[in-house]
Amino acid sequence: MIAAWYGIVSFMLIVYVTLDGRNFGARMLHWFVARTPEERRQVVAAIGPLWSWHEVWLVGFGGTLLVAFPRLMASAFAGYYLALFLILWCLILRGISLEVGGHIDDRLWQGFWDFVFVFVNFLLAILFGVAAGNVARGVPLEPDGRFSMTFFTDFRTSGRVGLLDWYTVSIAIFAAVLLAAHGATYLTLKTEGAVHDRSRAFAKVLWAAAAPLFLAISIASCAVRPELPAQAIANLFCWLGLAAIAASIFALISGLTTGREMRAFVGSNLLLVALLATGGAAIFPVMLHSTLAPENSLSAYSVAASPTALRIASIWWPVAFVLATAYFVFISRRYAGKVGVKRDTQGSY
Repeated sequence: MIAAWYGIVSFMLIVYVTLDGRNFGARMLHWFVARTPEERRQVVAAIGPLWSWHEVWLVGFGGTLLVAFPRLMASAFAGYYLALFLILWCLILRGISLEVGGHIDDRLWQGFWDFVFVFVNFLLAILFGVAAGNVARGVPLEPDGRFSMTFFTDFRTSGRVGLLDWYTVSIAIFAAVLLAAHGATYLTLKTEGAVHDRSRAFAKVLWAAAAPLFLAISIASCAVRPELPAQAIANLFCWLGLAAIAASIFALISGLTTGREMRAFVGSNLLLVALLATGGAAIFPVMLHSTLAPENSLSAYSVAASPTALRIASIWWPVAFVLATAYFVFISRRYAGKVGVKRDTQGSY
């Protein structure tokens, strides 16, 4: 049952990153693919109206993590306090920039919120990449399960590490490029004219750049966590993930080269899902690795809720998931095929 709940928690996070990741990427490219106010409105319209709904999956991930692995939640939220508040403020600012940017017809006002719009999404991609790097590398867990981290210490990947070192920064760069490529692929599907053409060109360049970066961080991951390759080889889900990665790359490349935009977008989504799922399977059952001493690490089995709590959660979670999925499908179909919601200015819908 604990392994199943690990899979459920991972699933919730993967859905959020895949759905909202395309928004991060599209917004990072806002200035590059759109050069006039009309073109920028097209990019903003391609993101809405689902952008705020995607955050519900992040809330669902937090709630599911709290129910299934409460000790991990307590340890991680305390240790990642600084990083979590940075993410929270970025999420707030991106909503403000999207909703109020066009309420005043002034170039200075709109230019300022355009800058915030691009910057916070780039920062979110970096922060989520750093978070992934910290999970893969580990944190300075004490024997009592507590830890705290500053921004950086000596940039080494062992001992009393900080949020940033050479490894987590490399993961963050890869994440930013990957999500930008994902966003460009989405804009290729949802826009037209010059924005479409520029998005398609950026998608090809960014996916080409992501390939060597992925190879580099894979080698770096083996150096930082030497035990991971053996764990991955012994895990069937890692092999299934690798097969999914190969299939998604084929769909992505064939879609981009032949102009089949939906195929490319499906391949882009599947690639993100496969990468995250493979990574999650590789580190299981350890959920927080200790850089101080391996015996301090927190595994899924040591931080899980009681069997009674998990049985109760297994009753309500499927109900909540069905309701959330039904509403998501309804909203998606309600706006299916639309480039966006017509607006008179660059502001709210």
